Amino acid sequence: MIIVITVLIYFLILLMLSRLTSRKSYNNDAFYRANRKSPWYMVAFGMIGASISGVTFISVPGMVEKTDMTYMQTCIGFIFGYFAVAFILLPVYYKLRLTTIYSYLDSRLGKMSYKTGASFFLLSKMTGAAVRFYVVCIILQKFVLDALNVPFVITVVVMVGLIWLYTHRAGIKTLVWTDSFQTLCMFAALILIIVNVAHSMNMGVGDTVSSIISDSKSRIFIFDDWVSRQNFFKQFFSGIFIVIVMTGLDQDMMQKNLTCKTLKEAQKDMCTYGFAFVPANLLFLSLGVLLITFASRQGINIPATGDELLPMFAATGKLGDLVVILFTIGIVAASFSSADSSLTALTTSFCVDIKGKPEDERLRKISHLMISVLFIIFILLFKTINSKSMIDVIYILCSYTYGPLLGLFAFGLLTKYKVRDNLVPVVALLSPLICYIINIFSSKFWGYEFGYELLMLNGLLTFLGLYLLRKK
Repeated sequence: MIIVITVLIYFLILLMLSRLTSRKSYNNDAFYRANRKSPWYMVAFGMIGASISGVTFISVPGMVEKTDMTYMQTCIGFIFGYFAVAFILLPVYYKLRLTTIYSYLDSRLGKMSYKTGASFFLLSKMTGAAVRFYVVCIILQKFVLDALNVPFVITVVVMVGLIWLYTHRAGIKTLVWTDSFQTLCMFAALILIIVNVAHSMNMGVGDTVSSIISDSKSRIFIFDDWVSRQNFFKQFFSGIFIVIVMTGLDQDMMQKNLTCKTLKEAQKDMCTYGFAFVPANLLFLSLGVLLITFASRQGINIPATGDELLPMFAATGKLGDLVVILFTIGIVAASFSSADSSLTALTTSFCVDIKGKPEDERLRKISHLMISVLFIIFILLFKTINSKSMIDVIYILCSYTYGPLLGLFAFGLLTKYKVRDNLVPVVALLSPLICYIINIFSSKFWGYEFGYELLMLNGLLTFLGLYLLRKK
């Protein structure tokens, strides 16, 4: 019951923040753009939590068991990706004063390109957000609600319903503030869990740092194995392009950045939280090393699935009730801050990009409710295909669904050609299919399995397809 009580108290705080931020303005301009008055430092801090999500909280510590700390190579690439977004994409978005970033494709390439880009975002975001939020639902279900005989479908409906309740009035205006609160809770929980794990092994700060550095699992860089998916150059360049597509070409991630008063403030916000990902993920990976060390000392078997490493210790009381509470706050904060912005962005894109009615408040309210229902359905569907590390699942999905977006925006920004607009959807569908076939043949005949770099190949194929459809 301690986890249920923690979640309820946490939600009441979010609901209070929602009421405070929406009492003066809860129209469409507040929902979509926060009246373009958001303080950049609040956006930057909140974006850390929105970008990390519950998947990072669960998956990243567990990645250490099989891939050491090599994920840090991807995180280093993130920094350069955020700078690219700040100084290449943000100036375009602010110059055009966009509500949704896909409107750029309409003016640059045509109506079908615009609808194609928005449609791929809706599919990508709905799928990716469902994967992320599935994490917190399944953890609560496995460690708490199964014992209370609560069906999984009820868990999902209630959790999504709570998010809808505090976002349906002022949308993005509320999220700028609630995400900042959730980021604070997430990092406080992470640091205190690390402190408690170290204390359980009678280690001070110096001993903890020395233990992590000397552990064989703390290896970060791999330069010599070109076949490995953990090769530095694959991870580094994949990190750059992951940020470009999953932040710079993603309405969810960009919507908060577009609420800043000026372009310069938005760029400061982007660069600030871009740098934060290296120390943030280093903490998550360090926690993974400490948990493996703790398990070794206690004679506890490491779970077969990396996603179960942290929950096995934190949610079962092996480290005390305080860690149970901190773990609950951490994953709920990370998951809520990701899911709430996803639902808001999906509503915005559907109303503005697909329906073309940004001023229709009734449509916005109905769409927000219906997308929440669809979100529930996607989470329940994903439960049937739960497999490997969640963070790998997300990046693989990203490679297939965000690749066409990367190709569309790259073609628009790097060339001056127009395209045969009516054929753009064909190119956007064929590119991921060709990538899938290439990956199968590559793995079968050459022993090379594509990792995150599949995203770059997908974007390149889309770009080449658009080039073949070019017209002056």
